[in-house]
Amino acid sequence: LSPSQDGRGELIFYERPDAAGPKLSCFSVTPTDDPDGLEAVLAQALGVLGVVRKERLLYLVGQTRVHLDSVEGLGDFLELEVVLTEEQTVEDGERVARQLMKELGIEEEDLISGAYLDLLLAKGESGS
Repeated sequence: LSPSQDGRGELIFYERPDAAGPKLSCFSVTPTDDPDGLEAVLAQALGVLGVVRKERLLYLVGQTRVHLDSVEGLGDFLELEVVLTEEQTVEDGERVARQLMKELGIEEEDLISGAYLDLLLAKGESGS
């Protein structure tokens, strides 16, 4: 659940493998006018595993969304999200990502797998 400064929010579900490196990421987004109410209902129904608190700066480089994230309890991260066109394959997207990684000086060993919550839980910090 991602609240915004205008009091609205979005519930976002990601379906992607927990692997380092470029990968296909499918997602569904549902907007909400009541993120606090939705959060309360979800917490009651499913429980809370943890909370990720982050600030994100977004840049666009060609067809790639570059996220600069500052994550409380973890530090700073860069995420590349290549937005594919209808005609492009996953392999095309991987090529775009790897080229931008090369231009930014990002090496394979710099990559991490898993989500921020996974990293927080591994550190023993759930953020809740």
